[in-house]
Amino acid sequence: MAVVRTIPTAMTIAGSDSGGGAGIQADLKTFAALGVYGTSTLTAITAQNTVGVHAVHEIPTDIIAAQIDAVLSDIGADAVKTGMLASSSIIQCVASELERRPVPWLVVDPVMVAKSGDALLWEDAVDALKTLLVPLASVITPNIPEAEALTGKKIESDTQVREAAEAFITMGAKSVVVKGGHREGPATDLFFDGTTFHEFTSPRIETANPHGTGCTFASAVAAGLARGMSILEAVGLAKEFITEAILSSFPVGQGHGPLNHFHKLWK
Repeated sequence: MAVVRTIPTAMTIAGSDSGGGAGIQADLKTFAALGVYGTSTLTAITAQNTVGVHAVHEIPTDIIAAQIDAVLSDIGADAVKTGMLASSSIIQCVASELERRPVPWLVVDPVMVAKSGDALLWEDAVDALKTLLVPLASVITPNIPEAEALTGKKIESDTQVREAAEAFITMGAKSVVVKGGHREGPATDLFFDGTTFHEFTSPRIETANPHGTGCTFASAVAAGLARGMSILEAVGLAKEFITEAILSSFPVGQGHGPLNHFHKLWK
């Protein structure tokens, strides 16, 4: 008799952060905090802490494919989120597996650079990300530097943010959230689905502990989608979750500390 799953589930396909603040670790914390059962496919192991990324070991693509197949053939996934994919061969592998086993929702976080400034996507992999993975995305969540790198356009004004959002739809993404954390003023994220623009705004929070914000935001979107929300509702959930997690973040280590993913539980 088939087992009937009673809890929504989401899978993260990303790199590991040995410091625990970003990557697979942040994704699984976010899923758990938002009531979703999390599974994972590891694409790379990083020797990383709050100060920087000290080493990267890419997982062989046959092992990446086997992880995806093992999870989707048994547990399934109501949503999948991708993070650090590092190389064109890994992107090709992930895209191929997700085309072979389509999932209801795919959230693409185009991770390129760690908070410390260390590269997490090799330069020759940008085209693979644009041509192979972006067209599969239900929603892509670039920050301003990532949006500039992927669109090839400078983004400084509100008009340029909208133009960048439109460019992602032209690339094939179903929707996009261009995050505004790198701009001046309130933290305004722009959502666009090819038809309608919607802004999500919160006050800018000055903090020394922003490690894992991008991973956490995208994972929160995936969690909302796994729970049956619309994309707009899921982005709203992610915006609220990330704001509270930043507000209650805490210092760990000597560099950029982590968010508090369990701010609703930890007093």
